[in-house]
Amino acid sequence: MPVLFRSLAAGTALALASVTAFAAGDHDHAHDHKPLHGGVVTEVRDVDYELVVQPTAAQLYLRDHGKQVNVSNAKAKLTLLTGSQKQEVQLTPAADGSRLESSGTFAAAKDTKAVVQVERGGKVASVRFVLP
Repeated sequence: MPVLFRSLAAGTALALASVTAFAAGDHDHAHDHKPLHGGVVTEVRDVDYELVVQPTAAQLYLRDHGKQVNVSNAKAKLTLLTGSQKQEVQLTPAADGSRLESSGTFAAAKDTKAVVQVERGGKVASVRFVLP
């Protein structure tokens, strides 16, 4: 019986920790989530992703706890969903490593949904945005 009690207690503690970990806004940050480049910001695993979509360019900036992330060894795929239209593009590092980017024609409108698959350091993050 003691083993069963310990298992139940451990399971309950784990479940409560999970709820706490995923509660939005319940954790303290020493940084701000405001856009620095005129885009929209989403946080995933303590990294802020800022997506900027303009008619001829798309850019993705990364900040880890408020500090710019060098993305010179990263890559990403951007998918834009506007109504029934879908556009996919590869984002590659800018020469200075400050952002991932692509040039072309982007027909993003208000409420366009964007999904970015970012690969860096052997890990992949899926980031979702709704454009203003």
